[in-house]
Amino acid sequence: MNQIMTWLEQQNKSTQWLADEIRVSISTMGHILNGEHDLLPEQMAQIARVLGITLEELTADANSDDSNLQNSTTKMHANEVEIDASLVKRLLAAQFPQWAELPLKRVKSSGTDNAIFRLGEDMAVRMPRIEWATGQAEMEHLWLPRLAPHLPLAIPAPLAIGMPAEGYPWQWAVYQWFKGEDAIVGRIDDLEKAATVMAQFIAAMKRINLADVTLPASSRGMTLAPRDTGVRKAIEELKGMIDQGAATLAWESALKAPEWQGPGVWIHGDIHAGNLIIEQGQIAAVIDFGCMGLGDPACDMLFAWSILTTETREIFRAVLQPDEATWARGRGYALSMGLFALPYYKDTNPVFAGVARHIIDEVLTDHRNGV
Repeated sequence: MNQIMTWLEQQNKSTQWLADEIRVSISTMGHILNGEHDLLPEQMAQIARVLGITLEELTADANSDDSNLQNSTTKMHANEVEIDASLVKRLLAAQFPQWAELPLKRVKSSGTDNAIFRLGEDMAVRMPRIEWATGQAEMEHLWLPRLAPHLPLAIPAPLAIGMPAEGYPWQWAVYQWFKGEDAIVGRIDDLEKAATVMAQFIAAMKRINLADVTLPASSRGMTLAPRDTGVRKAIEELKGMIDQGAATLAWESALKAPEWQGPGVWIHGDIHAGNLIIEQGQIAAVIDFGCMGLGDPACDMLFAWSILTTETREIFRAVLQPDEATWARGRGYALSMGLFALPYYKDTNPVFAGVARHIIDEVLTDHRNGV
């Protein structure tokens, strides 16, 4: 909502402050500001009171934002390609005519790599927005069917890969549709159970052994050191938004942790709230395996600071049983992910920026508490 964002800037108030005022999570607040989450009447009234405007004025602003959302799609990346339903329909008609007449609707999503369209009732089309997201379709098509039998939660089922055409430069893919909502929007009823479920999922990933084929390396890499320059730059860019001193100390502490000495293990590489599907209050699926491959198991500790509380992180840690160095590196990976994402997406994707801010806050809380 444009009026809310303008007021927050004028008053030097954060989205976290407003989220606390109306008693919603920072992630939900991001969805509200991005027009992807409906406000309850009492929340509308609270925001109007805080902004010092009438409810009618706020409602008019919200309706204007809804109209703008329907007629435009905000670009998150400077060199992002144009993708709309018309393009997807043409691609389907030419390459998969059996699906061409099915209803097609763009999905409002905080995802950063792909534009997503729901196709019929039970399929989804994923279109890379940016060149760095290319290659994911082929990799998932090859590896996800091999990984699925080893995992305790559902993962995406690739159905088809489309070819570049109609001016669109990259391969794209059709997948099975998952019911439910991502964990940014969907509510997890029992975080203690979620901590156990995800620890078991990550442990199962780590145990996978596909020795008969050449395995891919995760894009996340095996050490924290290559991230150092980017992390320090991000900390500088976030002056006034985060505790820069605490972030620097937490990062330097993680850098001191011993590196992983074993062989790379299967990791997802990006287990945050946006990549978990919630159905009936429980984690039902893990999605978006674009960073998967062999890597440092610490990368998948990201989940702990994206979703869990200080107390439920201890449950996750007890079930998974990472060593002290892996846990410390995991905290560093999580911090770096949050620090990279927050300045990059704070203006173009406030929902995902809210996820990033939450990760940073949780890591710094643990650092201050010596956890």
